[in-house]
Amino acid sequence: MELAGLASATAIAKSYPVPANSSDEYRVLVCCGPGNNGGDGLVCARHLQLFGYSPVIFYPKPTDKELYRRLVTQCEKMDIEFVKNAPTSHDNSFHLVVDALFGFSFKPPVRPEFQPIMKFLKDTKIPICSIDIPSGWDVEKGDSDGAGIAPALLVSLTAPKLCAKSFHGPHHWLGGRFVPRALEEKYQLNLPPYPGTDCIVKLPSTFPISDTPK
Repeated sequence: MELAGLASATAIAKSYPVPANSSDEYRVLVCCGPGNNGGDGLVCARHLQLFGYSPVIFYPKPTDKELYRRLVTQCEKMDIEFVKNAPTSHDNSFHLVVDALFGFSFKPPVRPEFQPIMKFLKDTKIPICSIDIPSGWDVEKGDSDGAGIAPALLVSLTAPKLCAKSFHGPHHWLGGRFVPRALEEKYQLNLPPYPGTDCIVKLPSTFPISDTPK
């Protein structure tokens, strides 16, 4: 989670940097779900603050496990704000939204406590940054009916999932840099080289995504 969250925050900073010499807060709403994807979001929020952003966390169903409690405590110790209510589609007080709600294990329908935030993600004009898989998308078929959220940035972790074929936003990054070479060769992931010591690499729109789920 630490590497995934750092990679996600770095991709956001590369794609949507805080304007230089700006006196205004660069507010980012970080929407976190109850699983690993949400944990990535909590870590991401922490690093975003260190990068000069002003993250605000929406975490409607906190996970009652020690790891997640510690992630929340770390954010609280950094005075990162938590909000209890999802914004409405008319709320323009944020510059960016991080989608860390659901991962590859999501199965519809969306539970009631997440319906307001999912409606916001579908209706908002604010750029959305999705971690690994856009929430609500099928891990293989993607946004098959065209009624899902439309992120501007996607951070694929480990390797792009099949659903990334449905992504048409301007910013697609591969993040993490934690796959051993032997594992990459065994599953024929064909990952691009990371530049220098970077934890992310930007993927071109022509990057080949395997038809074999990993």
